[in-house]
Amino acid sequence: MNKLKLKGVLPPVVTPFTEGGDVDYDAFVSNIEKWNETGLTGYLILGSNSETCYLSREEKLELIRLSAEHRSEGKHIMAGTGLESIRETIDLTNDAAKLGAESALILTPSFFDASMDSAALIDYFTQVADHSDIPVLLYNVPKFTHVTIGMDAVQKLMEHPNIAGMKDSSGNVPQLAAMKHVVPEEFNLMVGTAGAWYSALTLDIKAGVHALANCCPDECVKIQELFEAGDWKASRELYQRVLPVNSAVTGAFGIAGLKYGCDLMGYRGGWVRSPLQPLSEEKKAALRKIFEKAELI
Repeated sequence: MNKLKLKGVLPPVVTPFTEGGDVDYDAFVSNIEKWNETGLTGYLILGSNSETCYLSREEKLELIRLSAEHRSEGKHIMAGTGLESIRETIDLTNDAAKLGAESALILTPSFFDASMDSAALIDYFTQVADHSDIPVLLYNVPKFTHVTIGMDAVQKLMEHPNIAGMKDSSGNVPQLAAMKHVVPEEFNLMVGTAGAWYSALTLDIKAGVHALANCCPDECVKIQELFEAGDWKASRELYQRVLPVNSAVTGAFGIAGLKYGCDLMGYRGGWVRSPLQPLSEEKKAALRKIFEKAELI
């Protein structure tokens, strides 16, 4: 097993766009520098909430380069480099490594979802891990891919020396508990939603990748700090206070809502890239009320 050990919170960082649809690299760097002042463990560049599916290869690599250049010392850079083909995934992963990515989060291929059974996924992740210059982590997000990494595949893949862990964004806590029971201690099993953060901590899961951490990094970090200090009541109360915000920015209001949440909290969310649509003024007002009720603004 490789030496990668992750603990704490990483946001799947938003990609700010200008109103005209260009990547706003200045806003991106501004966010990285502001997040540097928090207790975040590092940053996932090119996650689902980064609108990765709308980015060109050149844009992806530039965002990785900038994040590695501007992160503060000790902040981990994880890059979402999973593509549909094994060859393209390996190429992007190793180019990301050259630019400073320290680990790669690999999304399940999903276009031919009916054919992505355990045998196909084991072959895909094994070949990628065999040829990757940095540790890779499995990324299970059936909400978007309609593909689920089965327990049999996880048990086989966790034995690979260059597969360092898994981000499970299913929100299925019983499934998370079952996985935690079978994976070795050194396997970085991460919860991929703040909605399951408190439950994950009770399962002795040490790391999470949370969209909410884009706009509320301090709160996401504090939930874990309080829990590990033994103040479970305070941890649970903070978790419950921000839970409606998480539900809003990851569900009801989508990525445009997450970006507006960043704006509300002093970050630079920027515009979404078309065909995603910006929030209406009515929805902005509704989301602001949710932030106010959570005592965030």
